[in-house]
Amino acid sequence: MTHPTPTNKEIKLNPKRYIVSKTDSKGIIEYGNDYFVEISGYSESELIGKAHNIVRHPDMPKIVFKMMWDRINKAQNIMAVVKNLAKNGSYYWVVTEFEPKVDPITNAIISHTAFRKAAPQNAIDTMTPIYQKLLEIEKDGGMAASEKYLRGFLEENNTTYDDFINELVGNKGIFKIFFAAMKKIFS
Repeated sequence: MTHPTPTNKEIKLNPKRYIVSKTDSKGIIEYGNDYFVEISGYSESELIGKAHNIVRHPDMPKIVFKMMWDRINKAQNIMAVVKNLAKNGSYYWVVTEFEPKVDPITNAIISHTAFRKAAPQNAIDTMTPIYQKLLEIEKDGGMAASEKYLRGFLEENNTTYDDFINELVGNKGIFKIFFAAMKKIFS
């Protein structure tokens, strides 16, 4: 399947609504809530059975997804600010948090549920130039070079990735309560 050509048209998400999708352990979509279907522009049948990268925007550096997959494949949570691509080429920004489901007998990860909410404008404004820099570095030096830059950026700012993102998106109060509530509903 070919990805749509990105446009400069942004889809503004309703801050009171959430996007939920569930994939198998390899990232193949098994479920998407109605808002995911609506915002992505794909029908449910176009999403189910497809790799979740169907909504991956080319403005997103590969290192961000490598980091996410490295963590969620160890059943560790991660929160990220992500620019996604709709079927019509429009884009939308989300804050994503993951909940891996682990088989109680084998301890193997059997699925991942992603909870997404509209990203705060300050998070978008902060991450856009960082992502642009990471993409430039990836073009010239590959993913290892962009990972090295990201590590340096975090060290220079005396923070971890998690602390940086939590501070950026205000992952406390209402925001934290939202993600905790979503996990209870969908677990």
